[in-house]
Amino acid sequence: MATANLYPLKFTPILVERIWGGTALARYGKPIPPGKRIGESWEISDRDKEQSVVANGTLKGQTLRQVITQWGDRLLGSNCRGTSRFPLLIKMLDARERLSLQVHPPAALAPQLHGEPKTEMWYVLQAEPDAHLIAGLRRGVTRQQFEQAIAQGGAAFQKCFHRFPIHAGESLFVPSGRLHAIDAGLVIVEIQQNSDTTYRVYDWDRGRELQVRESLASIDFNDFEPPTTPLPISCEHFRVEKLTVAGSTAGNCDGSSFHIFAGLTGTLSVNGESLARGEFLLLPAALGIYTITGNGSALRTDVPYN
Repeated sequence: MATANLYPLKFTPILVERIWGGTALARYGKPIPPGKRIGESWEISDRDKEQSVVANGTLKGQTLRQVITQWGDRLLGSNCRGTSRFPLLIKMLDARERLSLQVHPPAALAPQLHGEPKTEMWYVLQAEPDAHLIAGLRRGVTRQQFEQAIAQGGAAFQKCFHRFPIHAGESLFVPSGRLHAIDAGLVIVEIQQNSDTTYRVYDWDRGRELQVRESLASIDFNDFEPPTTPLPISCEHFRVEKLTVAGSTAGNCDGSSFHIFAGLTGTLSVNGESLARGEFLLLPAALGIYTITGNGSALRTDVPYN
């Protein structure tokens, strides 16, 4: 296919039920089925069992993996050369209840734990007045104290982790190894490595399976009370910035990386493709110069050179 046929891609969201989910994603245009508690909307996914399907243009109906097979580096870019699958997984989360206290394995440990490493970031779209996040340990808590507190549970355990207020418009970087949980009353955009490995260390007595051994092996016990992370956020896996547009501005997919847009406020258009709040666009790396018009804001994500 010629490069001239490249265009911004939209995908049909993949809705995932979670016991902590709800119906808040309907406010962002997601088709929530009646009676379902939808916790996650997978917006751009290249997982074996969760394949995003193109919803617009000449490639409508094809999976993301099929598009990668067809376009290769013209979609992914030279920064992803040698990658056989899409390197990121993009989601929206609706936490009506608190998620489990969890951790993702670092790259050095993931193979022996039979998992995949996952570094991620969160951007808070919506927050109830008393919304909180959990990230890292309380200052001075040791691994021994943490293990003892797991067995005790209750108030003793809650003194071990760092819980803090969070507001709409704030963001947090969550590297592999960071203990974390999303509290109730939040809608979040999550940008992460293409991984689905999560180890639960505590689940607030909901009875789900825990992975305490794997969690203890993965947790960074020197990670104390991390602050929120202002945008832009950059790491070896992704770069995320916030754009505010009033009228028109230009961007450039110069061949090095795809760009992903996540609509935050207002209504924007990228090369004629609309981008409303809660919508996502994937711009192929070889698209070249593009134009963003309208009045609103969006997250823009790409992959840096490593």
